[in-house]
This record gives sequence, C-alpha cells and structure tokens, in this order.
Amino acid sequence: MSLDVSPALLEKAERGEVTDAEFVTCVKESLPYAWEVITGVIADAEGTGFADNETPPPSEAARGQLLRALASDAIRGGLERHFGVKLAFQNCHRVAAFHRSEVEGDRYRAFVSPRGQLLNQSPELRDC
Repeated sequence: MSLDVSPALLEKAERGEVTDAEFVTCVKESLPYAWEVITGVIADAEGTGFADNETPPPSEAARGQLLRALASDAIRGGLERHFGVKLAFQNCHRVAAFHRSEVEGDRYRAFVSPRGQLLNQSPELRDC
C-alpha cells in the first residue's frame, strides 16, 4: 500500500475531491522518509534553483517510499504543486528539486537527459 489513508479522508474522497493540502498531509504522514528527502532537497534548492540528494536510502523500506512518492503521478504532482517546484528522479534514490524557472534551463535538461541517466550509473546501483 502506498499511503495510509484515514477512514475520514477515504470517505471524503469517495464523496468527491480532496484538497491538495489534505492529500499532501496524507503523503507526509504515510511516507516520512520520502518527505524528509524531498523537503530537504527543496530547502537546499532555495538559493540556487537546484539541489539533489545522492545519499542512498538506509533501508529497502525507505527506498520503497521514494519509489512510491516519485513514481506516482498523483503524489509527485501534488508535491510539486504544494512546493512550487519540479521534481526529477534518477535510479532508486537520486531526487532533485528545481525551481520552476530552472525547468527550461541547462541543469534541468542535463539531469533528465538520457546522458544524465547514463552518467549516474554505477555497479552498486544496478539492483536498487
């Protein structure tokens, strides 16, 4: 299961739409490691427009949280809207945050390019 959804939030979702704030709170509470990494790179990007995390997760459960958060269009999109950033992801743990103004820039294009992905490979990450 990706998220721990309270009965009240599930009931609200069954009746209609939930707000981004409600959804983001659910993500924060359900995926604390992913939240910590993502909010950390967002904070680090404040002055420069870009930051990334290259530290591997401490456990497979933590790695799973990052994968769930960034592989889900709804979760990733909710976080991007909430924080006003563009998130990018390589391998199983390299999370980057870009200010929206950086999305058309060279750093963003290099990070999300096939070349960027290939240059970020290593034997240790092959099975992550």
